[in-house]
Amino acid sequence: MEIYKGTATFPGIAIGRILIYQRNEYQIRQYLTSDVKKELEDFHTARQQVQKLLRQLYEQNSSIQESRARVFLEQAKLLDPGSFQRAVEGIISSEKVNAAYAVMTTRDELVNTFRNLEEPAIRERIDHIREISNRLIEVLGGISPKIDLGEEPVILVSESLAPTEMMEMGKEKLLAVVTHQGSIVSHTSIMAKTMGIPSMVDVEISQDWDGEEAILDGYTGTLYLHPDSELRKEYAIRQKADMKEQEELLKLKDQNDCTADGRKVGLYANTGSLDDLNSVLFYGAAGIGLLRSEFQYLGRENYPRENELFLAYKKIGETMGDRPVVIRTADLGADKQADYLDIPDEVNPIMGNRGIRLCLDRRRMFKAQLRAIYRASAYGNLSMMYPMITSEEEIDEIEQIIREVKEGLTEKNIPFKNIRTGIMIETPAAVMISRELAKRVDFLSIGTNDLTQYTLAMDRQNPLLRNKYNDHHPAILRMVQMVVEAGHRENCRVCICGELAADTALTETFLRMGVDALSVVPACILPVRKAIRETDLSK
Repeated sequence: MEIYKGTATFPGIAIGRILIYQRNEYQIRQYLTSDVKKELEDFHTARQQVQKLLRQLYEQNSSIQESRARVFLEQAKLLDPGSFQRAVEGIISSEKVNAAYAVMTTRDELVNTFRNLEEPAIRERIDHIREISNRLIEVLGGISPKIDLGEEPVILVSESLAPTEMMEMGKEKLLAVVTHQGSIVSHTSIMAKTMGIPSMVDVEISQDWDGEEAILDGYTGTLYLHPDSELRKEYAIRQKADMKEQEELLKLKDQNDCTADGRKVGLYANTGSLDDLNSVLFYGAAGIGLLRSEFQYLGRENYPRENELFLAYKKIGETMGDRPVVIRTADLGADKQADYLDIPDEVNPIMGNRGIRLCLDRRRMFKAQLRAIYRASAYGNLSMMYPMITSEEEIDEIEQIIREVKEGLTEKNIPFKNIRTGIMIETPAAVMISRELAKRVDFLSIGTNDLTQYTLAMDRQNPLLRNKYNDHHPAILRMVQMVVEAGHRENCRVCICGELAADTALTETFLRMGVDALSVVPACILPVRKAIRETDLSK
């Protein structure tokens, strides 16, 4: 028996045969063409053909996974006349090269530009670009591979995997998914959560595994190859118990978020795009505790217009109805950049001009977003909060801009509400002045991801620190307690919206500290709800 460790991205147990999935790779040769017009026409024909296929895939999958099937429509939209098309046509025309090479070059340039970003919305868009490019290359090369997993469900193992590839395979054929590349927040991992498929990343895979029997433990992030009879028997029992537990969790969809002794707790969802709204409603979240608004600024060629932002926020507000929606103003900078932002290189961007600092430097951009939020407030229960606040002087500047925004809307008779405001507590500085900050806003929201890395002086993305990075460090928990006490002294609600909010091992600890609300990714709503309902604070 061989044992391999990785990172679990969705829990569950799978027992079955491994299938190594290899995506067709294309070695596209560059050659000069004397007929640029023909290459442009070929590219145009390929675009239409791929768009037609993507719409067919949407129709085939929409009845099963409508919210996720829309990814095919999003990809089809990227093939409409726009920046991607112009980039490919520009290479064909200026360099006089074949269409397939121009598509590959555009794909590779975009992937390399954004490959190190951790922002889910940008990763998703780049994944879409990669997929539509590969489909175009298939058409231009006259190749049309078909995904065939065989007759029996399998544990799929691959170097990497796109979410749309999973949808083409179908949930009924997948016992589990194991990849080398990927992360907990990648769109493929989110897709696995949506489909309820146990999954792991960071596993060093081997082509020799193809056809071998295996067990995947999506709770511990362990893959057992050639398991012995005793282990198979043990995991068969655990698998049966696991399925029963999942059925019980689904019964909590419409239950209240109250502890066993009757204390009401706010349980909200973190979202990064409009696609997440159906999941938020499906799992019965009380609302959206963190809407990462920067996804609208990334993966594009220029600033979004105010009206574009307004329409997005308006749709979210209308969709959520009376449920509260907290929009975090654009947290740009550091690893969240786009060429048009023209952010100067910094020695240490994580400690640099990011979040509210960048917004206050670019008031026109910030003011447009605030106007869009206030305009949309007339159509839903919207609030907003500011990232990376470290001083009251920053609040003074924000309040001055808000006064200007309100005066401008009033002069034009544009309706808006006086919405609630909050602050992200993400730095030790914000923790230490949290009482002063609480006097200025309606709520505080603790971003444990950044707070942990700034407190421990460890980059959470550094693989060398993986075994040293401890988000359960006593210093972090004491800081949470300090913020809760400071906020409550000023009648200010305190929420946790970082990854720790979904850690059910800490749910009771946070509730005993007095945390008012938790905000987690939609797939974690039910496990956290279960932990809340099993907590008895009277004991």
